[in-house]
Amino acid sequence: MSWEAVNATAQLISSFAVVTSLWYLAIQVHRSTRIAKLTAQDAATSALRDVTKQFSENAELGRIWRIGLENINALSPDDRARFYHVTFQFLKAMETIHLHFIYGLMDEQVWRGWWNLYRHYLASPGLEHYWELRHDLFSERFQELVRSVAKPGEPMTVANLLGTEAKTGG
Repeated sequence: MSWEAVNATAQLISSFAVVTSLWYLAIQVHRSTRIAKLTAQDAATSALRDVTKQFSENAELGRIWRIGLENINALSPDDRARFYHVTFQFLKAMETIHLHFIYGLMDEQVWRGWWNLYRHYLASPGLEHYWELRHDLFSERFQELVRSVAKPGEPMTVANLLGTEAKTGG
């Protein structure tokens, strides 16, 4: 076997090794990207779950949230302040979820589910009132998203969902 044949064989093996390495690296990058995307998606949705978890664990806060969504003026000044604090947290969590979607860290199907929930809550009188007062606390991108919201025909939030069970059979 001549040195030229040995050299050609070595180059062929080397080329195959490079292609195999690049293929393996591409698979690993794809897996890492998918894991990072799922982790970011979970972190963003956990933020909203952390806000809403308070409502089931604290009956008084749940009452304030439910009443404030439909009739902010029915709350005392102290309860209205609590409602504003929770509304800020709720909307900031929504903004974070939207940001994750914009940057491709959230699957579009998952985003659509959150978006459908947001449409209902953003159409509630209490959140509309808060938004009028404090929209400037949020990014312009999120403000534009909220402005573009098409209100659902019949907004459904925890505040008005109660009582619909008899109508829907649930």
